[in-house]
Amino acid sequence: MERSGHLDTFARDHLPPPEAWPAFLLDHPAVRYPARFNCAAELVDGAVAAGHGQRPALWTVTDGKPSAITYLELRQRVDRLAHVLIEDMGLVPGNRVLLRGPNNPAMAVALLATIKAGLVAVPTMPLLRAVELKPVIDKAQVSAVLCDARLRDEIDACMRPGPTHCPTLAQARYFNDDGPESLETLARAKPSSFPACDTAGDDVCLIAFTSGTTGSPKGCIHFHRDVLAMCDLFPRSILQATPDDIFCGTPPLAFTFGLGGMLCFPLRAGASTVLSEKLTPASLLETIQATRATVVFTAPTFYRQMAALAPGYDISSLRHCVSAGEALPDATRQSWKQATGVEMTDGIGSTEMIHIFISSAGQDVRRGAIGKVVPGYQACIVDESMQPLPPRTVGRLAVRGPTGCKYLADDRQANAVRQGWNLTGDSFMMDEDGYLYYQARTDDMIISAGYNIAGPEVESALLQHEAVAECGVIGVADEERGQVVTAFVVPRPGFAPGDDLAKTLQEHVKRTIAPYKYPRVIRFVDALPRTETGKLKRFALRGLN
Repeated sequence: MERSGHLDTFARDHLPPPEAWPAFLLDHPAVRYPARFNCAAELVDGAVAAGHGQRPALWTVTDGKPSAITYLELRQRVDRLAHVLIEDMGLVPGNRVLLRGPNNPAMAVALLATIKAGLVAVPTMPLLRAVELKPVIDKAQVSAVLCDARLRDEIDACMRPGPTHCPTLAQARYFNDDGPESLETLARAKPSSFPACDTAGDDVCLIAFTSGTTGSPKGCIHFHRDVLAMCDLFPRSILQATPDDIFCGTPPLAFTFGLGGMLCFPLRAGASTVLSEKLTPASLLETIQATRATVVFTAPTFYRQMAALAPGYDISSLRHCVSAGEALPDATRQSWKQATGVEMTDGIGSTEMIHIFISSAGQDVRRGAIGKVVPGYQACIVDESMQPLPPRTVGRLAVRGPTGCKYLADDRQANAVRQGWNLTGDSFMMDEDGYLYYQARTDDMIISAGYNIAGPEVESALLQHEAVAECGVIGVADEERGQVVTAFVVPRPGFAPGDDLAKTLQEHVKRTIAPYKYPRVIRFVDALPRTETGKLKRFALRGLN
């Protein structure tokens, strides 16, 4: 590895051993990067240097009226905040910084400033509770938080004595706040220029957390070069993004799907992006109409609902409609095309790989397939022994390219990488022309409306309620959401099963963990199917549905 620009080497020290890494394919012309660079500087300063300083970078929409921050203004905001991080907060390159906020310019600036200053960004979903933040903070040894002021309650719970206290968390600063100690107030007093940290291309800049099937969070480590690689392959070859594009959509910046589509992709192309905090299918259509957006990112659930509403809006500006996060039903693809005339661009990626590595667009779309491997990546279908399977045989998807799985201090690395290939946990089939067809998840992860939800985590929340003796949680196929979280509950004596108890348990889960994880269906049973050793038979629960 190149000499690190970090003074705090925790992230590099906790990479998997080199023999457990995937093979990195760095010979594609688009990903031949210098040994040293800072990806945030490449994205922002690079756009200014390319002549885009006066062009819009970030859009917001208020009362139907768009307003923009130019690239020059964005660079100044990023640089002022970077000074605050180093000078006021006393952080040093390599320190981990937790980021919390919805999709808004302040969150985008915080992310970019963190990385430009040589710090390691640890973005988290706005809906997460303190009990879910604690394992992330503890595992990444986070020392500071940059947070939207409206989300400070859960951070307060992590900083005070109690069950969710995080010993390494020393300070928190808040944005979207006018107080004297707010990030905006501190930044206004700083110089508008900041020299980017002299980071290596293989220095860590991002730890993106994803939950495994056990609910124990996995930290996916990404280098500066990984961030540029995700920008220089899928959006360049499939979307063919240009400075005239306007991106918009729903995925949070805390997801790598959103980090790419809602921020990094447009900046790398010198384009612009619309950042919206809360969107419904109707308001997303309104946003596209108001901004004349050309590229939209969202999950199939939204496209399904927007198709019925689309005739009421002028969305003729759209040229790419990207779907990812869950399987795209063909019926949704066809209804959207019928309503808008636009062929959807399906894709599959993962937090481990940072973004989309299989996709096709326009005339290259083949019905029923997600697409072909994105140029710069390779994919094959293998059996349990890692032997390649013939065309049209269902097996495990194995992928490699310039990005890949590097878990933070986690023995699950051995399950995710074998013989240099990344195993995504998906079953696929490939045809003779190289088109890839998704079949199913190979683990018990529930994917509902684009969110990954670990069944055991929901079970743990339910079991905290006095009415629950036992429970099992699975995903059940649903036309609207892809899957719905379904809980099978054995109630304790004295608690009557029925609608009232189901509602009580649903509200309990919403208060305990992120609300989107709650079981939308609760079925009361007398007993759960178990093995002789007492393990829950999840597959048998599907027979009870």
